[in-house]
Amino acid sequence: MQVDAFGEQAMRRALELARRGEGCVEPNPMVGAVITAADPGADARFVGEGWHAAFGGPHAEVAALAAAGAAARGATLTVTLEPCCHHGQTPPCTNAIIAAGIAKVVVATRDPFPAVNGGGIEALRRAGIEVQTGVCAAEADRLIAPFRMLVERRRPWVIAKWAMSLDGRVATASRESRWISSADSRAVAHELRGRVDAILVGIGTAVADDPLLDARPPGPRRALRIVLDSTARLPVDSRLVQTAGDLPVLVATGPAAPAERIRALEAAGCEVWRGAAADRLVRLQDLLAELGSRRLTNLLVEGGPTVLGSLADLRSIDEVWAFIAPRLIGGAAAPSPVDGSGIVALATAPAIDVEHVSRPGGDLFVRGVTTWPACRG
Repeated sequence: MQVDAFGEQAMRRALELARRGEGCVEPNPMVGAVITAADPGADARFVGEGWHAAFGGPHAEVAALAAAGAAARGATLTVTLEPCCHHGQTPPCTNAIIAAGIAKVVVATRDPFPAVNGGGIEALRRAGIEVQTGVCAAEADRLIAPFRMLVERRRPWVIAKWAMSLDGRVATASRESRWISSADSRAVAHELRGRVDAILVGIGTAVADDPLLDARPPGPRRALRIVLDSTARLPVDSRLVQTAGDLPVLVATGPAAPAERIRALEAAGCEVWRGAAADRLVRLQDLLAELGSRRLTNLLVEGGPTVLGSLADLRSIDEVWAFIAPRLIGGAAAPSPVDGSGIVALATAPAIDVEHVSRPGGDLFVRGVTTWPACRG
């Protein structure tokens, strides 16, 4: 979509504003908006800015209109996501835009939510407002990727995180793993913990490491802590169970889990979700659907290799956070980050679109989005 330099600048500012809502607005999408003076000319300027700051609070467009006041009449509204046209937690943004006298709306991408999905754009055009779409669409689509996953596939966006040595080991052959990564890398991981809806590990990690799976310092969200534990063997004296009254714990079991173990965990304050499927991959898929039904948007998976391998086999890893320490571990028995069945042909291997690379504490931190090749049948 052709757009002048100032129009692209406005959209990039709106995208920057939208990110301020990360961890605060879910299960809603992050959205940002700016309002440009009716005739910016040589003095091109923004007369109002806003972003969706909290779930249930004003949407970005309404916040920007409030900031602009009377200057909104005849102005251009630039917004990262199509304005809503339905009553949800708040009234339709399209009504507020029309009432404010906005002359033009520039939209980065459509809202995939079925109650909107083009309806907001159409409502604005019916009101005589010029609408331009597709400006910085790729960036806006990335911004709402977790929201789109929840809406279209009804499961959370899955973030796989691990720390490993330069030769690809997440622990020694004796299963020692604390600490492969630096304190700075762990601080980055804790920041991520503080903005996701849930953190998941397997029972092997839960027993071996006895983790708390909390965010230090706390972030805007209090994540549900999930343990994949087919036979409900999570010890009741583990730190996870002992802190279940402060931070919720969900133990995902299978149909063979002993009833007395389930009762013990529930009595200790844990929630137990009992998957009906005997097959662990089907059960994991059912758990993702359950979390989606609870409108959990971002799921952080911290391992171990069996869990990450199962998610890879399901093609359900959406984003990777890998911390690579500049050290060698070696050993054929030392575990790698991802087990599972693996891929047979390199052409079927998922690609990682690297979005960020940095060096926290001397480690190499690589973050990217996973692209899975189309299935061949």
